[in-house]
Amino acid sequence: QVQLVESGGGLAQTGGSLRLACAASGRTSDIHTLGWFRQEPGESRDEANLVARITWSNGRIDYGHDDSVKDRFTMSKDKDTVYLQMDRLKPEDTARYHCYADPHNGPRTWGQGTQVTVSS
Repeated sequence: QVQLVESGGGLAQTGGSLRLACAASGRTSDIHTLGWFRQEPGESRDEANLVARITWSNGRIDYGHDDSVKDRFTMSKDKDTVYLQMDRLKPEDTARYHCYADPHNGPRTWGQGTQVTVSS
């Protein structure tokens, strides 16, 4: 079983930066991919809301479909912690950001989520 703990959310001004962290613990060797979704009220956590994900074994990073995110957000990994550096933040980045881990076998694990609010 993998446990995920997110940190780093909060309030930022437009144009500012935040760095989210997702610390994985437990059976991290079971992780296939780890990533971030963002979810606004009423939305589901599906591929449309994927921010980025990383393949645990080789460090390959894939960003979601939002071109605006690709230009401003950067995912990185240091040991068992994955970071999401968010720069040039916009009010539309306001959402709850959820970290998840997909194991090689078994169900997805979710973190508790962290709120990001960007003021205009």
